[in-house]
Amino acid sequence: FPNEGRLSVRIAEMAMTPPGTRPANPRFSSGPCAKPPTHTLTALADAPLGRSHRAAVGKAKLKQAIDETRAILGVPEDHRIGIVPASDTGAFEMAMWSLLGERPAEMVAWESFGAGWVT
Repeated sequence: FPNEGRLSVRIAEMAMTPPGTRPANPRFSSGPCAKPPTHTLTALADAPLGRSHRAAVGKAKLKQAIDETRAILGVPEDHRIGIVPASDTGAFEMAMWSLLGERPAEMVAWESFGAGWVT
């Protein structure tokens, strides 16, 4: 661990203070788009906020998203649907798999997390 398991000494500097003003648009969102006018917090009632995608609830949500994507788009059963981070890394990884196809690769791991991917 970078901090040997201790909290950073900068934790006090990172303390959250509420903003002095609210956004002019009441549908403000942290994403690229404003929330729809029909948005309500009750839509998040079963959201597994703060849970890992590796937890059972996260895996179930991913399976549901894949199943619904397959049904809506009519994706054949012998095709795979990939859900990746909405980032350059995820986009690049999908492009490499799509453009290069399956190829032999030598995998190396230096710690337990990476070893899970290698094996």
